[in-house]
Amino acid sequence: MTYKHTAISEIGVPRAVIPAFQHALDTYASETSKTASIWEAFGDADLDWRPHPRSSTVREIFRHQLLSERRFFAEFMLVPEPAAEAVLPAEDCAASYTDRLVSLARPRLPFLARQQADWWAAREPFFDVKRERIWIFWRRVLHSAHHRTQLAVYLRLMDRPVPPIYGPTADMTWQGADPTVTVEASGRK
Repeated sequence: MTYKHTAISEIGVPRAVIPAFQHALDTYASETSKTASIWEAFGDADLDWRPHPRSSTVREIFRHQLLSERRFFAEFMLVPEPAAEAVLPAEDCAASYTDRLVSLARPRLPFLARQQADWWAAREPFFDVKRERIWIFWRRVLHSAHHRTQLAVYLRLMDRPVPPIYGPTADMTWQGADPTVTVEASGRK
C-alpha cells in the first residue's frame, strides 16, 4: 500500500541492535506517519471543533497526544525527552502540531534502536503499577491509535474525507485493495 505522504519513511528508521525489536521501531514510525496523515486533514479553522460539548476539541486532542507521548517515553520508559514546557509547538496552527508530532518522534527511534533486550524487559513504574518497557511501549502505540481514531471520526462527522490508515476507506481505494468485508474474503487462506 502506498500512502500520499509518509512522515517517517522506512529508510528513516534505524536498525535495532536486537533484530527481534525491529518491529517495534518500524511500527512506531509507521503509526506516527499514519497519525500525521490524519492530523494533516485538519486546518486552523478546525482546531476548536468538537462533536459534542463534552468532547475534546481537535486542538485538545493534538495537545494531549504530544504531551502524553512525551510523558510515556520520559517518565515510564526513561527515554531522553525535551522538557515538558518545550513540547507544544511555538505556533498554534494545525500544521505546526503535525510537524511537532513528527519532530518529537524522530529522535526516539535511534535511542530505541540502541537498546538491548534487558532494557526492553526492565520493569518500570507505570502510574500505580510496574510494567515491562515493551508493554509500556505497546500501550503507547495503542493509546495513540485510539486518539487517531477519534480524529478520523471527527473528519467523518465534519463530512470530510478520511485518509487511509490500514487500507482503503469509503473515500479512497486503489487497484488491488482487498478489504475483508465478506465471509468469502475472511475464509481465504
